[in-house]
This record gives sequence, C-alpha cells and structure tokens, in this order.
Amino acid sequence: MNNLSKVFSTISATVIILLSLGNLAIAQETVDKMPMPKAGMSALAKNIVYPESARKEGIEGKVFIVATVDADGKVINTEIKKSVNSELDAAAVKAVEMTAFTPAEKNGKKVKATVTIPIQFKLDNCKEDKNGTEKKS
Repeated sequence: MNNLSKVFSTISATVIILLSLGNLAIAQETVDKMPMPKAGMSALAKNIVYPESARKEGIEGKVFIVATVDADGKVINTEIKKSVNSELDAAAVKAVEMTAFTPAEKNGKKVKATVTIPIQFKLDNCKEDKNGTEKKS
C-alpha cells in the first residue's frame, strides 16, 4: 500500500477513512507488516454507520481509534485516542471492531500489534426537505 489516503463514502453522508502508512502507529515494537483490513479499506467503510442524530445536528470530525489486532487478525481491544462526540466515537469503534484484519507480521510470523486508525466523519451537501427526502444544496 502506498502512502496515499483512501477515501470512501456512504449513501447519505460521506465518511472518509484515512489509513496510510504515515497514519499507522505501532505501540512499543516495530513489525515488518502492519495489520490491514482483509477485504480492503472498503470493508471498513461499509461497517461505518453515520449516527442519524449526529447527521441531523451537523456533527463532523475525525475520530482516532487505537486498535489491538491479535495474531489471528481479530480486533481484541479498542481505545479512543481522539474524540469528536460520543455518537461518532461509538460508530467508529463499532466499525473497527466489526472489521476482520490481516494480522501484523514480524520475521515472517503473525503477531499482535496496535494500530491507530483515523476515521473522518464528514457530511455531504444534502439537506432534507419537509418530506425527509435529501436534496443537494
């Protein structure tokens, strides 16, 4: 994977997931290969649900999730490193926990590692009319 960030969107709002080598962090040790979502970044993007109340209130921001991925690729622990609001934080944590990862590798062996994943919640320019239908503004 190169250092360019990947951008994905959902139907009603845009959720940008920035995952690049520069944004990944390992706690306390270096590995040869970082954990990555098994089905690519789109798999993580599909797991994100923009909370309806946050969307209606126009709440946006970047949540940083620190995830520990075990040697089997399962997320075994998450921590919010940078919070936006409790609803966006919870949506980001849930999406990361639902995502299957390829585990980190060190010296050819699968190992547990910690990775920081920034998830950007950004609303598109849609506004709802009185019937609840979204219209571009």
